[in-house]
Amino acid sequence: MAGKSDKIIVYQIMTRLFGNKVNANKRYGTIEENGVGKMVDINAKALKELKKFGATHIWYTGVLEHATMSDYTSIGIALDDVDVVKGRAGSPYAIKDYYDISPDLAVNPKNRKKEFLALVDRTHKEGLKVLIDFVPNHVARGYSSDAAPEGVKGFGADDDVSVAFKASNNFYYIPGQPFQIPAGYDPLPGHEHPTKDQFYMESPAKATGNDVFSPTPSINDWFETTKLNYGVDYVNFRERHFDPIPDTWNKMLEILTYWTEQGVDGFRCDMAEMVPVEFWEWVIPKVQAINPDIIFIAEIYNPNEYRNYIEKGHFDYLYDKVELYDTLRHIIEGKANTDHITTVWQRQEGIAQHMLRFLENHDEQRIASPFFAGNAKYAIPAMVLTAAMHTGPVMVYFGQEVGEPATGSEGFSGEDGRTTIFDYWGVPNHQAWMNGGKFDSGNLSAEEQELREFYQFILSFSSKEPIIASGGFYDLHYFNRSAEFTGHSNNVFTFLRHSDKNAFLIAVNFNKEGSEQVRLKIPTDALRAFNMHQKKSITFTSYLDKGEAIVVPTDDLTSKDSSNALSFEMAPNSFKIYRLTGKN
Repeated sequence: MAGKSDKIIVYQIMTRLFGNKVNANKRYGTIEENGVGKMVDINAKALKELKKFGATHIWYTGVLEHATMSDYTSIGIALDDVDVVKGRAGSPYAIKDYYDISPDLAVNPKNRKKEFLALVDRTHKEGLKVLIDFVPNHVARGYSSDAAPEGVKGFGADDDVSVAFKASNNFYYIPGQPFQIPAGYDPLPGHEHPTKDQFYMESPAKATGNDVFSPTPSINDWFETTKLNYGVDYVNFRERHFDPIPDTWNKMLEILTYWTEQGVDGFRCDMAEMVPVEFWEWVIPKVQAINPDIIFIAEIYNPNEYRNYIEKGHFDYLYDKVELYDTLRHIIEGKANTDHITTVWQRQEGIAQHMLRFLENHDEQRIASPFFAGNAKYAIPAMVLTAAMHTGPVMVYFGQEVGEPATGSEGFSGEDGRTTIFDYWGVPNHQAWMNGGKFDSGNLSAEEQELREFYQFILSFSSKEPIIASGGFYDLHYFNRSAEFTGHSNNVFTFLRHSDKNAFLIAVNFNKEGSEQVRLKIPTDALRAFNMHQKKSITFTSYLDKGEAIVVPTDDLTSKDSSNALSFEMAPNSFKIYRLTGKN
């Protein structure tokens, strides 16, 4: 993978929320009532602090123009029909124009593209890379580009709407049947809007984004979107029609090329597995020919497809949601034990370096919310493991590092433990760190400051220590379990990260209530990997507490005698990092 020698740390920003200083937080509040963050709010000071925090890449979520309930007709943008919009601000994944920027994010909406390019330039000047969303599977029902380069035809312009499927069509159709808004959907409960009338003209109906081939999607479907046609005939057993190249493929290449030439450094590809892998196999090398260092991240939830999307689809990184995230969440919630972590890396052997690890993003519930852990510090062991277990990238969602709990019912989002992506809103814990644009810890509580310092430490440690960023991995938990060595707890996970000459031992304790006494053996083959197998003793020096050092004879580490071992105590909900050095 060209240009990816260092461990990537992605800091995800929900762009419309990041810089918002208003804290009115009125349910279904308008942009005037609840405020909105602007691209200029992400200034040089903010970016310097994020780089200092450990970030290498900033994912600016929701920058492309999407359907919204806000009125921008004064600058020539057509008013969206709110009956097919979710939330006052609208879903950032209901793209209205792939070539344009959301006017919400600009101080001067007419200059929104210039303001975005200034943000890209600002980000680059601070030594950071820019990621944006690429949403290939679906568009807003009212998609209409007025910013596309000259000569680019709109989606559906040449479609044959009399048939359900045609390889050259951009959409799928339900001939002879008009689209119907889901029964009971009220886009603005208790509020009026000029386009709120329980009707949306679309005839014939197009298929809905989450593969609903019906004119009557349910209220739980992605009914605000229409699915794009990549040449897969869903009516006839998913027959593939890729020769000649489908028109949608060429249109998407034009879009990716456009933003790559604007200086974007990578794309987080929404629901990538809903688009055939053959498209990615075709398009990614073409974009990499423009910028060999550009990266592609796939949102994907089917582990059976991981290797296919890496090896055939050319993706650099994939979401590690279904395996590592879900496992760690279950451990934190007391629904699983640390043996399950071993299962994850065994399944991912050979591709672990391609997995993007995280504990929060815009789709997941906040750690501090009562729907998850209820306390942000309970994820500290999980975050150490997420960041340090392998060489793949790590992602943090803005506000995670200060324990944002996502309380309140924002509007369409409701009270669900997530920070809304649909509504205008303020994010209180993040606003405290933002501190009116100072971007410091002045308004954080002592506990919030401590949490942020922990995140800064673990992100910097995982990216700056060469052994963690690019070294090998050895699962000591698995070895000690397999050897039936007594004393290794279900609450603790231990592993080695190593080069050919040095190593770290990392231990995490998920027990929230009690201390754990850890006793470990380290096999000869592990010691041989970093050339300490012939040393007479090994010293384990604490990375955090320089006064703590444990010296163990090598024979005691490798022998089958369970009375001798490396032994140390771990406080509840804690972690330890030891540097290993050998002595003759």
